[in-house]
Amino acid sequence: MATTVLLLGSTISSATPATNTSPIHLDPIQISANSWYFEGAPGLASADNKGFMSNSGFVITDTGVVVYDALATPALAQAMLDAIARLTAVPVTHVIVSHYHADHIYGLQVFKDAGATIIAKRSGLTYIGSEHAQQRLEQRRESLSPWVNDKTRLIDADIWLDFQTGPRHRLQLGGTTIDIIDGGFSHSPDDILLSIPSESVLFAGDIFSSGRLPFLVDGNTEAWLQSMEAIANLDAAVIVPGHGRASTNPTNDIQLNTHYIRFLRQQMAVAAEELRSFNDAYEATDWSEFRDVALFDAANRRNAYHVFLEMQQALFE
Repeated sequence: MATTVLLLGSTISSATPATNTSPIHLDPIQISANSWYFEGAPGLASADNKGFMSNSGFVITDTGVVVYDALATPALAQAMLDAIARLTAVPVTHVIVSHYHADHIYGLQVFKDAGATIIAKRSGLTYIGSEHAQQRLEQRRESLSPWVNDKTRLIDADIWLDFQTGPRHRLQLGGTTIDIIDGGFSHSPDDILLSIPSESVLFAGDIFSSGRLPFLVDGNTEAWLQSMEAIANLDAAVIVPGHGRASTNPTNDIQLNTHYIRFLRQQMAVAAEELRSFNDAYEATDWSEFRDVALFDAANRRNAYHVFLEMQQALFE
């Protein structure tokens, strides 16, 4: 389906330094007639970027706005609500959680308090109740203070999806059909995609990377490849990743993601079968095909080690 793609500027600004929680201003980027996203800054979450290093998006329908992800702080979520209100008087009715990682969920309380229904995959309950989730929240209260503080809390979904009857759950809001799609256990156990077929737009969370290498650590690369195939079959004109610029050439980005993961699995499987050490395997691998791709230095060695451990486990199982 052909879609006119408009990529306008996205900014974050504040009139005061990050020593207080004065309102943040966000400008969304339009990607189709009724779909928009907020593009976070590159790098890790920090007080300097106010935690704004991941993406979120939304689609405006006749009867409600559906948001995908709530960003990394309540202040950012409030800035999202303010930006949406500048575009439409229609309320935010639903928030879809791509997965329960800190940079995507700490804004949920703002949308919850505003009356939105939170929808997530049931696997996210494991994270909500984990010691790791509490430790990460405490860490962010220190590293992202005052944007994350003692008033920031973890929010359960109102609707936990099991996908037991199929890989997608359909929402119908006015004349707009919205598909919530099971992402398997790719980047995390609770991955969810959001498709707006009439807009030819897909919000893919951290499963998909645009013009750069993905971060595979903690993921399941076998399932990840299945998710990339599912994403390709959706034939979206624009795919919004969890981090970085939206892809207006999804075919190339899907091929890059898929080829890179397959290459890692092939190389590390051979190393595991030959009982080689990871260091030896890594040094012996020809990385020239990927060395100039963005995030190679930051991600490649960690990705390779994670896949090496996956291949070792598969071999001995």
